[in-house]
Amino acid sequence: MSPSIPVGERILLTLWVGSLWAIGFIAAPILFAVLEDRTLAGTLAGEMFRALAWLGLVCGSLLLLFHKLSRGRPAWRLWVLAGMLLVILVDRLWLAPMIADLRATGLSGSAEFARLHGVASTLYLLNSLAGLALVAFGPPGARSA
Repeated sequence: MSPSIPVGERILLTLWVGSLWAIGFIAAPILFAVLEDRTLAGTLAGEMFRALAWLGLVCGSLLLLFHKLSRGRPAWRLWVLAGMLLVILVDRLWLAPMIADLRATGLSGSAEFARLHGVASTLYLLNSLAGLALVAFGPPGARSA
């Protein structure tokens, strides 16, 4: 397989997982710490997470394609990538619309909102840790410096 595949994998993985960590654990908390209007902070964070979901779907799909085109790849990487994509789909197609509906009806302080937000946050943390595992163990065939 072409040496550009491992390089492409590293770039996609860095972009995706780096964005997960930067937005989820740096940018979003800063929004809530700095902005007095929590609704605005939530709206901005939500837009960043929406854009990040699209980035994840693109990067994850390409990483799955690279995995398919390459030989000798550990199966666990395929399952981790597929799981991360599934988490994005669950969040965007199920959780995010329900959370948005609660916000739109003024129920962002409700127990249901807190529960759904907690589920979404937990899934985000799991995706972030799964991505970290992919980065830590590197794309197979990548040369160590």
